[in-house]
Amino acid sequence: MSEPPLIQLQGITKRFPGALAVDGVSLLIRRGACHALVGENGAGKSTLGRMLAGIHAPDSGEIFMAGDPVRFASPREAMQAGIGLVHQELALCENLSVAENISLGALPRFGPFLSWRRMEYQARERLQAIQAAVNPAARVGDLPVSQQQMVQIATAVGRGARVLIFDEPTSSLSQVEAEHLFNLIRRLHAQGITSIYISHRLEEVFRLCDTVTVLRDGRAVATKPIADVDRDSLVQMMIGRTLAAYFPRHLDAPPGQELLRVESLSSPGKFHDISFTLRAGEILGLAGLVGAGRTEIAQALFGLDPRARGRVAVQGRTGILRRPAAAMKLGLGLVPEDRKRHGLVLSMAARENVTLPILEKMSRLGWVRAAAERALAAEYFASLDIRAAGLDALTATLSGGNQQKLVLAKWLAARCRVLLVDEPTRGVDVGAKAEIHGLLDRLAHEGAGLLLISSELPELINLSTRIIVLRAGRVVGELPRGQATPEAVLRLMAGMSPRVSSEPSGSARPDSI
Repeated sequence: MSEPPLIQLQGITKRFPGALAVDGVSLLIRRGACHALVGENGAGKSTLGRMLAGIHAPDSGEIFMAGDPVRFASPREAMQAGIGLVHQELALCENLSVAENISLGALPRFGPFLSWRRMEYQARERLQAIQAAVNPAARVGDLPVSQQQMVQIATAVGRGARVLIFDEPTSSLSQVEAEHLFNLIRRLHAQGITSIYISHRLEEVFRLCDTVTVLRDGRAVATKPIADVDRDSLVQMMIGRTLAAYFPRHLDAPPGQELLRVESLSSPGKFHDISFTLRAGEILGLAGLVGAGRTEIAQALFGLDPRARGRVAVQGRTGILRRPAAAMKLGLGLVPEDRKRHGLVLSMAARENVTLPILEKMSRLGWVRAAAERALAAEYFASLDIRAAGLDALTATLSGGNQQKLVLAKWLAARCRVLLVDEPTRGVDVGAKAEIHGLLDRLAHEGAGLLLISSELPELINLSTRIIVLRAGRVVGELPRGQATPEAVLRLMAGMSPRVSSEPSGSARPDSI
């Protein structure tokens, strides 16, 4: 008699107020597999993972482990059954040490007292088991995201997890940190641990996983061996349509007038002597490894770095950018790297976020003109195809792609001519990514100037008119579009001279999604 699957879901359904998140999903996950769950934002991937981890209870349907029915009332019960979740949003106590976090819920005792020595020894053992070089005495809040993620994994594995659910594990990691994670997943796989891998990054799915389940609108539409699908067929199953290669329209017209001039911009310990120009109709890419100073430059231009020095001129007007209000007055907008913390107020209605930068213009005698606000928000909801339950929908309930479009909408409403765009498609699905790429191209085509920061080289190369490369806070080179191959950009990022290809990079089929 054949061995039953390690996990079987049968008719799993989950509803939240106003939404059917998971609709009758059935699937099998075999022991020792690395099984991918893919789909657009809102397809039900994370909800499914959280039900397996005991965070949510299904409204109907059954979960089986090794053939036996299970029902988890809490994450503790799921962990006792051998299922651990590595959260996308890190679920750790930042004010406690690594050892304290690893032992939470099962603190070692010596009689009635906490055994600090045993707790540190236990943490060190669990970290060594996954080959994580993390100090058990370190405060978790002081660690980089990659090491915090290792702490989550060490906790789950140390408590006997046979199944690890990875929910967008590389969304906040650099390429080097992601490589460490991939190596760890392979080692865990060799130890017989089953992985459920939830990700928007299809290259990771093809690299790590042996089986893939595609979810769309809360339903499982297909489960296939990864060897039986290619990228195009997977995307088509995810979004229900083909996704043609995309070539930016803004490249058809020559750049217009100068919108932004930056001269000798410096900030102690962050970046030094940065100079460049940005013209109307251009998308200027900013490339560099983590720590090269890309985000810090955008923040300084937006008035968020009081220590920054240099000359900044926007549309011919020179300003001392000590506050965001000064930057906004000159016509700058910032789409930040972390939209949830710095780009939106999640507890407010979607329409209220659209008008945040222009409340003075939308107000009369201190009161917001509600009809005017709704009309303006409706205009940008239609123009950017923002999908929500309505203008009054809570911003937190929107998918990642629609939240990102909402960030762009507020700067369009503010009539910004210069947009500083930092990681515009981080954490969004393939369909939303294509829409955002089209929107950025449209803005440039209509005469805006965009400074684009992205860790995804295909995205940067496909969208940019030219690319400036940073290393250790300094400009080390500039590549026109025709010379901006992945190899040339990576060589500059690594401190090497680029080998310029005679073939224009724009002629290649982009793979930025």
